Amino acid sequence: MIIILMGVSGSGKTTVGRLLAENMGWSYYDGDDFHGRENIDKMARGLALNDDDRSLWLDSITQHIRVLVERQQDAVFSCSALKQQFRNKLLLASDHIGFVYLKGSMRLIKERLAARQSHFFKADLLLSQFDALEEPSDVMVADINQSPAQISNLIQLHFGLSPKSGSI
Repeated sequence: MIIILMGVSGSGKTTVGRLLAENMGWSYYDGDDFHGRENIDKMARGLALNDDDRSLWLDSITQHIRVLVERQQDAVFSCSALKQQFRNKLLLASDHIGFVYLKGSMRLIKERLAARQSHFFKADLLLSQFDALEEPSDVMVADINQSPAQISNLIQLHFGLSPKSGSI
């Protein structure tokens, strides 16, 4: 199974993703690591990505998911996947994908971003992410007011996963 944690920057995708992967004995992949240099530079300059910027990034993540599924390896990904069309593109990689939307208020996420160190995403881009966000209605939703451990446990329960479980 591939679990994709989605949401705006600062929603806890990396923190929850790493914890969930560790609990499950799975690999973890941060969607930010699949961005090309141009995208990272653009965000570091405080410019929001457009759909064209995201296309190659999503292609790269989708290809990596296909490889993992072919090898029958379970994994957790963090990927903003703000729009339904982006989630649909990722779903083309496999039937074994489950999305979890990490949902929180702009106020809370803004506070988190202000406290975050050494990340290329600038806090003033947050509004552009909320503007682009198409909240999913067909995926698990986790309230980020809970602790990462609580969210990880809820995800495991939702998908019927046992810690250190087997493969796809």
